[in-house]
Amino acid sequence: MLATLNLESHTMTDTIYDKGLATRTAVLGAEYVQGAIDRATDFTRPLQDFVTRQAWGNTWQRDGIDLKTRSIVTVSMLVALGKMHELKTHVRGALNNGVTPAELQEIFLHASVYCGFPAAVDAFRSASEVIDAPKAG
Repeated sequence: MLATLNLESHTMTDTIYDKGLATRTAVLGAEYVQGAIDRATDFTRPLQDFVTRQAWGNTWQRDGIDLKTRSIVTVSMLVALGKMHELKTHVRGALNNGVTPAELQEIFLHASVYCGFPAAVDAFRSASEVIDAPKAG
């Protein structure tokens, strides 16, 4: 099913959004993505649309590196920026893209040297909430 974008009186099929939504769902999981969309308000909905279209519909679609590598790069940047809330989301995505818990450990240990120990400690703490969480089902 293709998404339809309404711009004033114009309607067009938005295949970038559709590709973005498919990739976002494959990486982060259907439950997470649907929840984010369902929780969107009139105020936050433009951001959800923008993220789906620009990050997932454009950047994550590029051919230069595979999804696993994109996840490794994303996780690394989030650690460096100290964005632990987003890190949890992308740890889940990294696991879905084939990054192992052992690889995540190495990324966070490596970050301790370049980003500082507080960033690495926060990264381990945040990632453990995802990795060590009880498995559903």
